[in-house]
Amino acid sequence: MTIPAEVSLHQKIQHLGRQVDQMLDVIYQIRSASLPPSFYEELTRLSSRLTEIAGQVKDNDDERQRLRALAGIGQVVNSSLDLDVVLQIVMDTLVRLTGAERGFLMLRDDQGELAIRIARDWEQEAVHPSDFAISRTIVNRVIQEEQPILTTNAQEDPRFGGQESIIAYNLRSILCVPLLVKADLIGVIYADNRIRTGIFTETERDLLGAFANQAAVAIENARLFASIRKTLAEVTGLKNLMDNIFASIVSGVITSDLEDKITLCNRAAAGILGRSAAQLVGEKLENSLPPLSPSLRQHLDQVLKTNQPVIGLEVSSRLPERGMVDLRFNMAPLKDAEQATQGVAIVLDDLTEKKRLEGQRRLFERMVSPAVIDQLNPDDLQLGGRRVEITVLFADIRGFTSFSETLQPERLVAVLNRHLAAAADAVLNQEGTIDKFLGDAIMAWFNAPIPQPDHTTRAVRAAVGLRSAIQELHAELPPEFHLSFGVGIHTGEAVLGLVGTEKRLEYTAIGDCVNTAKRIQENAGPGEILVSAEVYARIRDQVSVLHSAPILAKGKREPVRVYQVVSVR
Repeated sequence: MTIPAEVSLHQKIQHLGRQVDQMLDVIYQIRSASLPPSFYEELTRLSSRLTEIAGQVKDNDDERQRLRALAGIGQVVNSSLDLDVVLQIVMDTLVRLTGAERGFLMLRDDQGELAIRIARDWEQEAVHPSDFAISRTIVNRVIQEEQPILTTNAQEDPRFGGQESIIAYNLRSILCVPLLVKADLIGVIYADNRIRTGIFTETERDLLGAFANQAAVAIENARLFASIRKTLAEVTGLKNLMDNIFASIVSGVITSDLEDKITLCNRAAAGILGRSAAQLVGEKLENSLPPLSPSLRQHLDQVLKTNQPVIGLEVSSRLPERGMVDLRFNMAPLKDAEQATQGVAIVLDDLTEKKRLEGQRRLFERMVSPAVIDQLNPDDLQLGGRRVEITVLFADIRGFTSFSETLQPERLVAVLNRHLAAAADAVLNQEGTIDKFLGDAIMAWFNAPIPQPDHTTRAVRAAVGLRSAIQELHAELPPEFHLSFGVGIHTGEAVLGLVGTEKRLEYTAIGDCVNTAKRIQENAGPGEILVSAEVYARIRDQVSVLHSAPILAKGKREPVRVYQVVSVR
């Protein structure tokens, strides 16, 4: 009979043994007399020897298979750095190598307690949590002694006799080994068979111990990798968050190293400087900020030399990409975790638009009372107004038309502005509101937009102050430039608000009291202050007056009674 070439040595010896047994059977049946008895003894001894050799070969084959499996374990368990995948591979390999019914892998959790991380059965399926019946006594002993434990029949093992878990769960063959990494116990591997006894031997124990050593390293590597990956994800998320925050900062931020090279530049800084961040990063500061560097260089050197910040440095310069700009710089040393200076951090704010708006406001305040400006809400501007009692003052330069015919326009405006400035100062000193300049005249009112209980007295004091200011001005000007105001004052109700269109608005007062004050002013002589009877009735105890003839005001059916103010207390 021919033996197939692909069969194992053990199978070949078994086959040969069967052939010898068959020959023995035939020979015993023949019982040839020519054959000596020793012949039969030798054949019988040969058959026994072949059986013994077959058993040894089988043991050697099994051992070789185990060693081969053990040699491949390192490759198997290290085939992935995903912890869950590694744990599954470890347990499936364990069950296959030992012939166990179930295998449990327990690892220390964050609190240092052992918890079942994965459980697999002989069919390479996950064990249901309801079937997590294991001997905690054996597990705890392995943890304490850090030595493997093997029992062929836990029910009869005197070491564990009477243990409730072993009896209750009908546990029999159990093999438990520690998972050690550099002498630190990170968990245990527990395998059992609840049906058969004697399934595990010292061979499986030693094999599982060697396997556990490699498995522990693979598990620790996977855990380390998972920790690193988690940390990397957190760092990446934090970096993305910081990048988003950095990009959203309204102020420009630039950092440079000790060689003055720009290492970081946010979107705002690139916009302020009129260049892209890619163009700026890596460049020298003096190359990136050429129009600004002469004034900044000494301050940058000061920061590095003194290790102290420079705050609020304002620079005006012309940038090729933007033109004239106004910037504010804050510079501070850039330090690492050990507080060693690694460069300079620069925060720059673009003040160009702010400066332009401030300039416009200053100009606007010279044309409109600051009190009016403060009352205007750009988000609530609408046509219309509100009724309020005010005291209106009109002041007009007498003889200005004939005077203007003798001067060049530039000189005329200069003289006019000197007189109007004196009038404006007199009104503002009494916290009045200048409505407008009407050529050579000024219109103002009191008691709005800020209520003033003594608004009538304030108006009269402003007029007297104006007269005194003009007299002082005349002391400075040549006689040919001496001009005088005629002033008219009246108290009454008016509507204050916005007049015009959405494209062109004017904050003014409208009402009969305004017209009356204007008519009274038209009848005042140079240096005269005429007030209506309503004004005089309110402040008669505070002023000295001269009685004047009633005036026939245009648009009025009855004459208007007026008084000429001499002084006010």
